[in-house]
Amino acid sequence: QVQLVESGGGLVQPGGSLRLSCAASGLIVSLNDMGWYRQAPGKERELVATVTSGGNTNYADSVKGRFTISRDNAKDTVYLQMNSLKPEDTAVYYCNAKDVRTLRGSIDDYWGQGTQVTVSS
Repeated sequence: QVQLVESGGGLVQPGGSLRLSCAASGLIVSLNDMGWYRQAPGKERELVATVTSGGNTNYADSVKGRFTISRDNAKDTVYLQMNSLKPEDTAVYYCNAKDVRTLRGSIDDYWGQGTQVTVSS
């Protein structure tokens, strides 16, 4: 099976930075878009940023200019560099991979287990 393993969350002061990583593993032949979503307490999960296999990126308006998404296709890994963090960025951040094709011939979307990001003084 395919697993997405996230790392890099934690507690940071307002204005600080964090870098999230998410590595996909398993019998992967190819995968399409990778991205980050977040869910704050009492709110719905929302898109943060996505990146295509060709490197095209898309960001939520609330993070433009502060967050940068990137990926290493050779490692099936996606990163999220978060700068100038604000308290409203506090949430559980989830990694997502779309259209993951495996050696068994299946094509599915996968989610990571989530990593907590807390921005507080």
